Amino acid sequence: MRPHTSLLRLFLSLLLLLPTSAQAEELLEKLESPYNTIFVYDQPPYVTLAFGHKQRRYIESRRNPSDLTELPVSYTRAFTIALAYPANLDDILMIGMGGGSTSWYIHEALPKATIVAVELDDEIIRLADKYYKLKATPRLKIKALDGRVHILRDKTRHDIIFIDAYRGPFVPFHLMTKEFFTLAKKRLKPGGVLAQNIEPSTMLFDRAIVTMLQVFDQVDLYGADGNMVAIGYDGKKRDKSELVKLATKRQQNYGFRYSLPEMIGARSILLDYDKSQPALTDDFAPVNMLKEIESHNKKRPEEKSDSFFFNE
Repeated sequence: MRPHTSLLRLFLSLLLLLPTSAQAEELLEKLESPYNTIFVYDQPPYVTLAFGHKQRRYIESRRNPSDLTELPVSYTRAFTIALAYPANLDDILMIGMGGGSTSWYIHEALPKATIVAVELDDEIIRLADKYYKLKATPRLKIKALDGRVHILRDKTRHDIIFIDAYRGPFVPFHLMTKEFFTLAKKRLKPGGVLAQNIEPSTMLFDRAIVTMLQVFDQVDLYGADGNMVAIGYDGKKRDKSELVKLATKRQQNYGFRYSLPEMIGARSILLDYDKSQPALTDDFAPVNMLKEIESHNKKRPEEKSDSFFFNE
C-alpha cells in the first residue's frame, strides 16, 4: 500500500471519531432491541438515531423532520451518485433502511420508481415511523428482514441494490462475502449496479474491494467525509466524462436536490488498496446459513455505550 494512501485512510478513520457538534442535544429515547442498543437524540433541526456498540455510539440515521428530503449525513448524499449508473431507474432495493433518509429521498425524486427497503431491526422501523413519519406507500415497501435472507427468497431483479447495513462500525460479515455479492448480482437487471457504504478504516476494507472485484468487472469509489461508497458493475470502466453527461441528463429530468454531475466531479477517488488480500468468503455451509445469520446478528451482552462517537 502506498504511503500517501495510508495517510488518507488514517485521516478518514479519524473523522469517524469526531464527537458531535457542541450544540445542545436532548436524549428523547433509549431502548434495547434484540440487535441493538438504540438512542434517539434531538439536536434541532435534526433527530438522530444512534446505535451503542462497545463504549461508543454510531449514527444510524440523522434527519430533519421538517425537511425529509434533506440528506444531512455526507455519505447518504454520495450514495445517490449510483443513480447515474444503471440503464433504468425503475426498481431499487435498499438493504439497511435505518431511518429511511436515502429511501425516502429516492422515493420523492423518482415518482415512478418502486423502492423496497429491508431493515433487520423492527424497532428501527418503528422509530423511523415515530420520529420521521416514515411509512410504506404503494411505491415504497418496507420489510423487517435480514438483507441476505430477503434476496435469497425474493428473486425480483433491480436496477440498483444499495447496501447500508451496519452493526456498530462494521458491515455484517455475511453481507460482504463473495457468495453474497454473487447472489446480489443475480438480482440485478442488465446494466444494474450495486452500491455499498464501506467504512474505510476497517481492517477488511482492502478485502472488501478485492471481493467485489471478483464478482463485478469494475468498482468505482467515492469519498464521503469518512466513509467510502463503492459502486460495482459489469462491462468496461465507465468514462468519467460520459458518466457526467448521463448524470447531467438525469439531473435535468428529475431535478435531484443534490446535483449528480457535481458530486461525481467532486467525490471520485482513486484509492490504492492491497490487491494481494484474499477475498472474503462464507465460513459456513449453505444449509447452515440461516442459523449462522441469526447467531451473527444477535446483540452481544457486553455492549455498553458510555462514550459518544459516530460512524457517518
